[in-house]
Amino acid sequence: MSDAPSPLLQIHRPDGTFASGRTRPRATPRKGDICDLCATALAEPHSHLADLVSRSLLCVCRSCFLLFLPEGAAQGRYRPVPERYVALSATDGARWDRLDIPIGLAFLFYNSAIGRVAALYPSPAGATESTLPLEAWSDMIASAPELLTLAPDVEAVLVRHTRGHHDTYIVPIDACYELAGIVRRDWKGFDGGDIAARAIDAFFDRIRSRSQAVPTP
Repeated sequence: MSDAPSPLLQIHRPDGTFASGRTRPRATPRKGDICDLCATALAEPHSHLADLVSRSLLCVCRSCFLLFLPEGAAQGRYRPVPERYVALSATDGARWDRLDIPIGLAFLFYNSAIGRVAALYPSPAGATESTLPLEAWSDMIASAPELLTLAPDVEAVLVRHTRGHHDTYIVPIDACYELAGIVRRDWKGFDGGDIAARAIDAFFDRIRSRSQAVPTP
């Protein structure tokens, strides 16, 4: 298991810096809240593109987002981040144990740069990669075939298995980095503390409210 923050995907800021977890802008555009491609002012909500060369997320206006929707646009360098949220049947304890995630939160997505599924968990140091046994991913697909529909690089399966919660969702990848930002900002001590717990609960409440349920087989 790696102890370093993962460089697999980061949030791109207009000033050229990077920050894991900054995926939602302020409601009113301020200086710097502009489309990373055309410099149009951004308001809430806005869309994201994944830059597969720099492994970063770009904040873009709707026009630029739609420009890259056709398959193969920009030779595939920029991939639009989808907007679907799907609630899946919960991951059971045995399958969760095989993921070997230390804090009870994880997201998994197919990373085309390395040609495999990457497993990451939010941590006080940022989104941190964890070794994922191949059989663990196979078990998850067996329990939720909808995972085969994940769009590479831009969608993830988000799992929470902690404090009596057992949640599994398909979400846009930017939502995962939003959660990573919450954990990095609020986590205190060994168990995170009450502030982090409330912030994480509120985050999952928002995910749940946006999600379409998939019937259990």
